[in-house]
Amino acid sequence: MQTRKLGSSDLHLTTVGFGTWGISGSGWRGSWGPQDDNESVQAIIRACELGVNWIDTAAVYGLGHSEEVVGKALKEMSKRPIVATKLGSCWDENGNIFGRLTSDSVRKEAEDSLRRLDIDTIDLYQIHWPTKDTDEVLEGWETIAKLVDEGKVRYAGVSNFGVELMEQISDIHPITSLQPPYSMLKRGIEKEILPYCGANDIGILCYSPMGKGLLTGKFTKERVANLSDEDHRKNSGEFNDPKFSITLKMLEELRPIADKNNKTLAQLAIAWVLKRPEVTAAIVGTRRPSQIEETAEAGDWNLLQEDIAAVDEILARQ
Repeated sequence: MQTRKLGSSDLHLTTVGFGTWGISGSGWRGSWGPQDDNESVQAIIRACELGVNWIDTAAVYGLGHSEEVVGKALKEMSKRPIVATKLGSCWDENGNIFGRLTSDSVRKEAEDSLRRLDIDTIDLYQIHWPTKDTDEVLEGWETIAKLVDEGKVRYAGVSNFGVELMEQISDIHPITSLQPPYSMLKRGIEKEILPYCGANDIGILCYSPMGKGLLTGKFTKERVANLSDEDHRKNSGEFNDPKFSITLKMLEELRPIADKNNKTLAQLAIAWVLKRPEVTAAIVGTRRPSQIEETAEAGDWNLLQEDIAAVDEILARQ
């Protein structure tokens, strides 16, 4: 699979990365429903066999569980992939999630993530969400910079940050990457964030390029109704009308573009975000080996200009 250099770092990431939100399991607010950990481990191993060279996770996914599953998978591989994780979304003994970026908290989170992943260094450590207190964000970022100096972290990045806040923290330590939502359904970063990151050598790792599975074209109203009651998608606006029916109609217009290239809608959704020169890679959520066997192919699909124009014409009507 082709690789792209991540911002100003020396990391070269495959254009498709393995996303671990979906393997977080049950019992927390952002769950995707029950998940077999052994199947998750096999999915990670299969991704690496297919050429995927990096994994993105977060402490809060499953309240630590996703990192533990990734740690199990790493033990079964002779060559360790690049590991990115996120911090700043903490939880209490009752599973209530809250933001915290104080220096002590950042250090504790880093140690906890290193332990769960069973690694010595986090390749890319990202603030998951900024807190409302800008001073606290600056404190957290400064602490991450110290972790880089200490060798516990190789590179520092952010997720869900705007341009103004990125400008503020960049005076403390360089930003290697930004992780924003980006898909055919969420194109808000195109106006300011993509140009800013492109001009400042900040890599873009876009999450939810398939719209949490919606853009795969495999969802029907019946399938949504049959999702686990723990699956957070079941009650989200995107998976219910009127948005759901509008998206299904859009997908039927997009399907001929995928078909003529002998590709799937999921592969088209991923390739579409990768067409942007500012985008380093797409984080592709995966729960089973068969899913990554399909989506990994999109990492090497360079869309023709005529297909890009056709897709953009459809999106402009939405």
